[in-house]
Amino acid sequence: MQKPDLDAADRRLLAALQADARASGVDLAERVRLSPSQCQRRLRRLEEAGLIAGYGVRLDRRRLGLDVVAFVQVTLMRHGGDPAEDFHDTLRAMPEVLEAHAITGDADYLLRVVAPDLQAFSDIVLKRLLALPGVATVRSSLSLGEIKATDALPLPDDPAD
Repeated sequence: MQKPDLDAADRRLLAALQADARASGVDLAERVRLSPSQCQRRLRRLEEAGLIAGYGVRLDRRRLGLDVVAFVQVTLMRHGGDPAEDFHDTLRAMPEVLEAHAITGDADYLLRVVAPDLQAFSDIVLKRLLALPGVATVRSSLSLGEIKATDALPLPDDPAD
């Protein structure tokens, strides 16, 4: 995929949106030092180019009672074809699985999972993941504390800088 051609104003706009996606059009324009109409045109162009995938709200998992975060490595018995696709479909349907990545190394997948408590997490592993056809092994690591959590992406530097 081709690297996007972003100028300084585009990068300021994307950074401002990552910091506060709820900012009004006027506030965004002030932050990025553009007129509101210029800012809106750039925003629309960035959306149409697919650089802005969507807007959302970040919820506080602890206040929602989701105190356990675990990183789960899953290895399948066989790779490719229907077993893997069935596994992918199951992961997509599990709201407790926040992220699922196919990875290199000893395991086939790395999942980020949340649960209200250790019993609920145990049920996810024992009754749901290990019960899936084709799953060979599941290894998990519990998070002892969150050091950094962000969805903000690093923006490319301006080649002119």
